[in-house]
Amino acid sequence: MASIKQAYYRGFQAVFNLGARCLRWRRPIPVTGPGAVRQIPELLKKERVEKVMVVTGPTVGKTLAPNILSALDRAGIAWVHFDRVEANPSVDTVESIRTLYLDSGCGGFIAIGGGSPMDAAKAAAARVVRPKTSLGKMAGLLKVGRAIPPYIAVPTTAGTGSETTIAAVITDRETHHKYALMDLHLVPKYAVLDPDMTRDLPPKITAATGMDALTHAVEAYLCWTYNTKESIRLAEEAVCGIFRCLERAYRDGGDREARTEMLIASYKAGFAFTRAGVGNVHAIAHTLGGLYNTPHGLANAVILPIVLEDYGAAVEKKLAHLAELTGVKRDGTDAEKAGAFIAEIRAMNRRMGIPTGFDFIREEDIPQMVAWALAEANPVYPVPVLYDEARCEAVIRRIIAEA
Repeated sequence: MASIKQAYYRGFQAVFNLGARCLRWRRPIPVTGPGAVRQIPELLKKERVEKVMVVTGPTVGKTLAPNILSALDRAGIAWVHFDRVEANPSVDTVESIRTLYLDSGCGGFIAIGGGSPMDAAKAAAARVVRPKTSLGKMAGLLKVGRAIPPYIAVPTTAGTGSETTIAAVITDRETHHKYALMDLHLVPKYAVLDPDMTRDLPPKITAATGMDALTHAVEAYLCWTYNTKESIRLAEEAVCGIFRCLERAYRDGGDREARTEMLIASYKAGFAFTRAGVGNVHAIAHTLGGLYNTPHGLANAVILPIVLEDYGAAVEKKLAHLAELTGVKRDGTDAEKAGAFIAEIRAMNRRMGIPTGFDFIREEDIPQMVAWALAEANPVYPVPVLYDEARCEAVIRRIIAEA
């Protein structure tokens, strides 16, 4: 039975790959460099947006959003501000944004922050254009099906890649389950990559979000299908940029060059995994976010080296190439180079204070984690190694054991 199921998964992925090549993939228009946020009013005028919905979390709403709101005032653009997006945004939050958007007569969105406000705004935009369809019914692939209002994404972390992806991940607080809406219509129109928006990011968050971007790039690179020449190139460039600049940004938040490079790397990794997919790292990480509210980047950072080691020979050749590109190790066998690459990920985590495992996972939650992770990954994610219940549980137990 297991072999039949795995054959179905691989068959599904092969067919989906053919279909995906017929879709109209696009990247957001990037607006980059110090002070790039000053161009937002002109972008809105270009899109004929007279009143805009600004979506943030509480902290960004008080610290970074006011300058943008003032620029909107000076340009004569009306705005409404929702500043209550939480980590791992909920269905209730999305519905609150949608209601405020409609009641206020807005014509577009600006999302300022990390993945949470960007995902919440995407999901709210989906509900605006699909008022009779619940978020639960839009979860999965290509179920939005309608163009959303003009959307400008302003990342304040270099990690989630949400400014360029088709995905919005939302949490159902009643079931503690995370699910993703994935549709090409959710890709923002513009991605404003301003290093000054990440300058005051705490080192701890810089580290976790940067490793989130690395996970996106590595998982996309390792997918056995869906990849294109462009997604492979962007994944490689993202990995190299993160290895080169993440720890610089971690040590010195004012390093504009490192901050800019990290935003660009996150953007590239975001497109790479949008096109090529992610894998078992993300599937397991999402269960931790749903059950324990674990920050997604932190979960990915901890799980990534464990899963890469578990994959073993199936990913050695590709990881060896990444080791060569990043300069981690250029001689030896593929196995040795792949091992060195994984070891360097562990070393980066250690140098930035990221733990090696999690000891808060409850024994009674493991079956649910396995069920959710496998349901998310299969059959859609073109993972290099298909997990069954036993292997997925073994990886989760390693996450606990390595804490």
